[in-house]
Amino acid sequence: MTATNRVPDQGGAPGTAKQDLEAGRRVIESEMEALGALARALDGSFGQAVSVLAAVTGRITVTGMGKSGHIARKLASTLASTGTPAQFVHPGEASHGDLGMIAPGDAVIALSNSGGTAELSDIIAYCRRFAIPLIAMTRRRGSVLTEAANVALVLPDAPEACPMGLAPTTSTTMMLALSDAIAVALLERKGFTSQDFQVLHPGGALGRTLLRVADIMHRAPELPLCGPETVMAEAILVMTERRFGCVGVTGKNGILSGIITDGDLRRHMATGLLGMTAGEVMTSEPRTVPPQALAAEALGIMNGVRNEAPVTSLFVVEDRRPIGIVHIHDCLRAGVA
Repeated sequence: MTATNRVPDQGGAPGTAKQDLEAGRRVIESEMEALGALARALDGSFGQAVSVLAAVTGRITVTGMGKSGHIARKLASTLASTGTPAQFVHPGEASHGDLGMIAPGDAVIALSNSGGTAELSDIIAYCRRFAIPLIAMTRRRGSVLTEAANVALVLPDAPEACPMGLAPTTSTTMMLALSDAIAVALLERKGFTSQDFQVLHPGGALGRTLLRVADIMHRAPELPLCGPETVMAEAILVMTERRFGCVGVTGKNGILSGIITDGDLRRHMATGLLGMTAGEVMTSEPRTVPPQALAAEALGIMNGVRNEAPVTSLFVVEDRRPIGIVHIHDCLRAGVA
């Protein structure tokens, strides 16, 4: 038989398509209402939980079973990527040795819709025995989990979006939102910056977006520099050896006063170029970039986003003194585009 690439019918029965649309909107609107109730329900317990977690000197362990476990894994990942060391421990594995992953100085966040998940019992007992702070996230006030916790974050009573009221939908959405709220409050409490974020996200598009000029620039002794009294015969040698297509001109105080590019050479070719000095040939007030600027910003400057002629290199300066140089190829090799 020969397979054919047939496009499936996108329409379906008109009545069915309309019902699907209504169901989708009903679910989203139901969960939106629940999230609104969650925001209004936040109280001092949330601040207490953040304070407990901010004081942790070790690691935060996040745990949960089933769908709550999936949310717990995401929370652990978000915490770890925003400056708070965290890990996920499966409750079942905890009862068979992984309790050893939780140590004094740590804290535990336990997620459970009912607050009575049997698999969490060993982790709860372990936290009580070794005085490890326990944060509960559940929908059941007065449950085993909330009674054992140092701080209980109780979700508002809202029906599941499932028409049978059984499949975890609204409850997991609220847990996810509350998890994100904890992570963001913690990173703000700790003063976590975009530079810190880049350190923890060196790969992928996000890492490239946050890449700084200081991460990719060339430093001394690679810098092509000369003084204003340097004769052009020597300045051209420096320019050729360093291979950046330019040479920076600095005064006795080390301040970058100008730059000589291929274009400057061409403009002075018929005027006894080799006998002139760098100060006579240079273009004053060259475009520069600070080391803390994003690499994408440097690339934009080189591409002429400020309605200027494109260039291939920028000197990196601090207090007007060159500390590095970045070439357009450095940005492209780093994946900045």
